[in-house]
Amino acid sequence: MICRSLADINIYDSSKLDRLATQMAKGRYLQVSESKPKSQENSIKIQLLEDGYAGLLDRQDFEKLEISDRQSYIANFPPALSAAEISDRIPTVIAFMQQAMATPNEYLWGGTVAPNYDCSGLMQAAFASVGVWIPRDAYQQEAFGEPITLEEVQIGDLIFFGNPTKATHVGIYIGNGEYIHSSGQEHGHNGIAVSGIVNAIAELDKVSQWYTSQLRGAVRITKCYS
Repeated sequence: MICRSLADINIYDSSKLDRLATQMAKGRYLQVSESKPKSQENSIKIQLLEDGYAGLLDRQDFEKLEISDRQSYIANFPPALSAAEISDRIPTVIAFMQQAMATPNEYLWGGTVAPNYDCSGLMQAAFASVGVWIPRDAYQQEAFGEPITLEEVQIGDLIFFGNPTKATHVGIYIGNGEYIHSSGQEHGHNGIAVSGIVNAIAELDKVSQWYTSQLRGAVRITKCYS
């Protein structure tokens, strides 16, 4: 069964519905993964269609959906764009993030809906606002983009941070050694802010120092998720 959301909906990664995995903005589509969901359970297994993300829907939120079909989903899905067309939309992507940063916000793990985002949720929402869908999580976005060296980084490229085996954080480069990202409380800004990357780490604020120490690399978005 394919459904379209009539409101913003939380999607969870625990059957107890106590851990937010992502959010489904109004107008997005999902597919119910269970052929016969058990009526006594509080959650329903679903997959978001725009990015293929799987999770659990609170059964009470089913009333926020309308039954749809694949033809409707395909008709409403943005057309695939070329690398040049995506590049032309980067200023609008960055403007989306700057507007989100100017709005009172705080970091929300799993957040993809204004005003509160996590790092990769902010990237996905900003690109989706111009009709470019990218995967949901930071490590997925890193694998999806075209790898580039840090010397090749241009405005609009995604910069990744984490450990040697996995990207755990992402920001978007805005020039002059700076990037916009949504970061948490422990080592970040608890919301959307600008940080920097330069070789002289001592010259940076503590948040920039922390993430620069975990710098992994960068990618350029040249295609749309399909």
